[in-house]
Amino acid sequence: MELNDITKILPYLLVALMVLLSSALADSFLRCLSQVPNTTTSDFVFTQNDTEYSSLLHSTIINLRFSTSVMPKPLAIITPLTYSHIQSTILCSKHFNIQIRIRSGGHDYAGLSYTSYDQSSFVVLDLQELRSITIESGQNTAWVESGATLGELYYWLSQEGLNLGFPSGICATVGVGGHISGGGFGTMIRKYGLAADNVIDARIVDANGRVLDRESMGEDLFWAIRGGGGGSFGVVVAWKVNLVYVPEKVTVFSLSKTIEQGGSSLFNRWQYIGHNLSEDLFIRVIILPALNKAGNRTMQIIFNSMFLGTVDKLIETVTDSFPELGLQESDCSEMSWIESILFFDNYPEGESIDVLIDRTHKAKSYFNAKSDYVQEPIPEEKLEDIWKWCLEGERPILIMEPHGGKMNEIEETRIPYPHRKGYLYSIQYFEQWQDDTIESSEKRNSWMRKMYENMTPYVSKDPRAAYVNYRDLDLGQNDNAGNTTYLNAMKWGNKYFGDNFERLAMVKGVVDPDNFFFYEQSIPPLIMSEENCGSGSYQSL
Repeated sequence: MELNDITKILPYLLVALMVLLSSALADSFLRCLSQVPNTTTSDFVFTQNDTEYSSLLHSTIINLRFSTSVMPKPLAIITPLTYSHIQSTILCSKHFNIQIRIRSGGHDYAGLSYTSYDQSSFVVLDLQELRSITIESGQNTAWVESGATLGELYYWLSQEGLNLGFPSGICATVGVGGHISGGGFGTMIRKYGLAADNVIDARIVDANGRVLDRESMGEDLFWAIRGGGGGSFGVVVAWKVNLVYVPEKVTVFSLSKTIEQGGSSLFNRWQYIGHNLSEDLFIRVIILPALNKAGNRTMQIIFNSMFLGTVDKLIETVTDSFPELGLQESDCSEMSWIESILFFDNYPEGESIDVLIDRTHKAKSYFNAKSDYVQEPIPEEKLEDIWKWCLEGERPILIMEPHGGKMNEIEETRIPYPHRKGYLYSIQYFEQWQDDTIESSEKRNSWMRKMYENMTPYVSKDPRAAYVNYRDLDLGQNDNAGNTTYLNAMKWGNKYFGDNFERLAMVKGVVDPDNFFFYEQSIPPLIMSEENCGSGSYQSL
């Protein structure tokens, strides 16, 4: 055989060899799991040889960018039915040096809960079968397993017939585990803070396979898992949360103005008052392209709101604090809090709340996103530039979420989420598309990076803050488990967590010093030496 012929077939031989090695590793891993007493692995372990594997892998992926054939696939998908299945998965993965990706709802923006960018062998621990919800109405608390969706939590709260809700996100199919792990904000953020602010206990399976609650894990680890990003410290299997009061009726509205209709000046006014309104009033802003009356492309400014009270009280509140909006009673709708969940998640009017327990994703697309935080209002004269940059994109959406209220009252070190007093609102830059060509992806990604760069003068600085639940690998990523360093990770860690990043890394150094729970933006272990801390360890941070 000629050298040229060997060169041509070498890549195919390497691929075949990798497949054989992966298959052998998967078989060894499966044999390890099968040694667990009273366990039938076929009930919860799915390898690439199983017919259910592909549909299960793709079942909860919402970003089609990470479901393509070229993305690395897990050796196996484990859908644990008991906590012991998680324990054995961790121990067997450690034995064979296999990484774990942890998935609760599949909404990870960068696909980090179900793929790997460094080509390491990995398995997906999919928690969808661990989704029990136990409501303790007498104590206004609930135990919620991480595999439950926000929609399932909201639905079962509504079935209690009490004025109880939970302050978390608006997308019903988001998994509870990932949402709370990153902080979690929604329409009641200004009244009750983040979802993670309302966690009072948790159960976690750590790197040694131990199931720990708040008392046994200690306050440092309990602090870290409430907003420090999922997947770095162990597998959080359940959360005990405080439930909050919601009135019999809430009022919602969605008022839209184009630039030509004064939308820009209204947005400018919102920048100054959105974070200072009544804590019962949440008004976010959604900005996207539209056609004006002349048929020309322009920008549309949508004021999307929920008020914890009746329409009469809402009109009184808005007339007093935001009269420029010109809100009328006819713009508003009174409904129950559970019905408002359907409103914000864009379900058709009249849809049954039963849809909240349907875990099927409404729509999937290719998308990209980034995040920012604003501490000073963007000068009104600069808004025209921003609208122009938006119009350079195909279908961009900017979503501004107000802070203030309860968020101002909570210290930035109380949990890892640091963006508290002094932050006016967050920005999510979002663009989606339906065709899977490389050209489409590159075009959208190029616009996103350019938009992010253009916004630099108008957003937070030193560091430029970002929201960990909108994962962004452009901010930086770990090299691999062996070369992860705290200094390298500061590039993205300080943006997500500010000064809390150091404490997160120190907790990691205690609970997972070998960095078993590793992925592209996992918290790296920062281990204090004897020289630095005297005894070589610490009891409390």
